[in-house]
Amino acid sequence: MRRTLLLLSAGALALTGCSATVGPPEVTFFGDGHTVNAEPIVNCDALLKSCSENPDAAVTLKVRPGKPVQISVPSEIGDTPWLVNVQYANAKGELQPVKQQFFSPGDKLAYTATGATPDDQLVVVEVQQLGAAYAADQAGNPILDENGNPQLVARAFWSLQVEPGS
Repeated sequence: MRRTLLLLSAGALALTGCSATVGPPEVTFFGDGHTVNAEPIVNCDALLKSCSENPDAAVTLKVRPGKPVQISVPSEIGDTPWLVNVQYANAKGELQPVKQQFFSPGDKLAYTATGATPDDQLVVVEVQQLGAAYAADQAGNPILDENGNPQLVARAFWSLQVEPGS
């Protein structure tokens, strides 16, 4: 009996390992009572040498003015540098400067995107996973940020297009 259980367990492990297909990581967006999962529009390896594109991967949610969008990323993204870009419009419908929030590897797996005031309407919420490659000038020298660090390049991104809700 014990030998049979061991064989069954080993067979289940072997089948699970063979049949599991791993796709690109998905980001979950939750807003105004609705949830949607997004696949990456672009997904590259850490050095940006191999990339796949899915231009139809942008997702949409209806979200009322003043309501936030919560973002959840898997550890595959959260264990790397990542950031969120938030585009929103004020109560007059005027687009405002993009808000950006950066996260260090292992820092967070979730973020709540909002406008600057309670009347703002979110328009686009984008998640970017940064790679090990850096931006360079025409001579191949790294482009540095205000702290003297090389600017990392996005290796993957996910996009939520917000439809104004009522």
